Amino acid sequence: MKIYTKTGDGGETGLFGGGRVKKSDLRVEAYGDVDEVNAHLGRALTEYNDPPVNVLFVYNCNPAATVPDQRRILRGLERDDLFTVVFEQVMTDTAVYADVLLPATTFLEGYDFAKAYGPITLDLGKAVVDAVGEARSNADVFGELCERLGLLSDAEPAGELDLMLDVLNRLPPAIGEPLRAGELPTPSFGTAPVQFVDVFPNTPDKKVHLFPAALEAEAPMGLYRFQPDPGNERYPLALISPASDRTISSTLGEQLRPDVKLSMHPDDANVRGLADGDLVRIFNELGEVHCTLHVVPAIRPGTVSMPKGLWRRSTRNNLTTTALVPDTLTDLGGGACFNDARVQVASLATA
Repeated sequence: MKIYTKTGDGGETGLFGGGRVKKSDLRVEAYGDVDEVNAHLGRALTEYNDPPVNVLFVYNCNPAATVPDQRRILRGLERDDLFTVVFEQVMTDTAVYADVLLPATTFLEGYDFAKAYGPITLDLGKAVVDAVGEARSNADVFGELCERLGLLSDAEPAGELDLMLDVLNRLPPAIGEPLRAGELPTPSFGTAPVQFVDVFPNTPDKKVHLFPAALEAEAPMGLYRFQPDPGNERYPLALISPASDRTISSTLGEQLRPDVKLSMHPDDANVRGLADGDLVRIFNELGEVHCTLHVVPAIRPGTVSMPKGLWRRSTRNNLTTTALVPDTLTDLGGGACFNDARVQVASLATA
């Protein structure tokens, strides 16, 4: 991720402050790769000063609910000198902090290329309804922004339709031509590939390597970096956030849902004097979350669980599990350690 900040004009707070911003007014600061900057968004908004982050443009995500160290992110979003643009379809937890809120199209209103998990097939999605109101696609909005800022060359696609045609022109004819005709392209390895029968991993021995020796050599301390001293007495429980049937990441989080509960094994509940239905606080040094307890033997002792993708309205104190997740990074890929939060649980009545 590159963070753009305006420079040289004596204190403008963002791209939309003052007069027109030209390409010469912009400088790019690469604070890290995409995953690292996303996981460290709270730091970027509260600590980065050379240069400071004055403008935040949010699209395709809801960081106030989904990024680690939630409380620090909220403090950053509350800055008076941060100009925040949110490009969205619904009023998310992040959208309520927007200085400018722009309407975005849904997948039903535009073109998109859909690649199957695997990948085996590629399909061209087309609009089935017209865009509602003034909603626009990512490609149209960013294309126009780049054009106005002088960042778009004549050879680059300027909008959604141009981008779709550009991609189709770059695809091999065996793939591009069927897509243009509204058909699925046939994979080069046959119409019904079967893994490990006629489709194999791209490794020298054509086998899946679950624990490659080469990766261990590159990360001799282990493939993943865990929070220090995971078995400490102060925060002995591992908090996980698996997917549920209610949300896809944070998508659909605006829908009404039953009371969100923390799942805990009976042994862990008994040690803490807790019972099913109690109001509890889940906490560590980063913050705390208040909700109802669900005591269930299906979960492993030493582990507690709350659903993935919760919005702030889903808990009793308007914080979600990301308020308890450290912004440490995995050794491989520099991603967030969402399931590496160590916590303690206690009755809310005795807090």
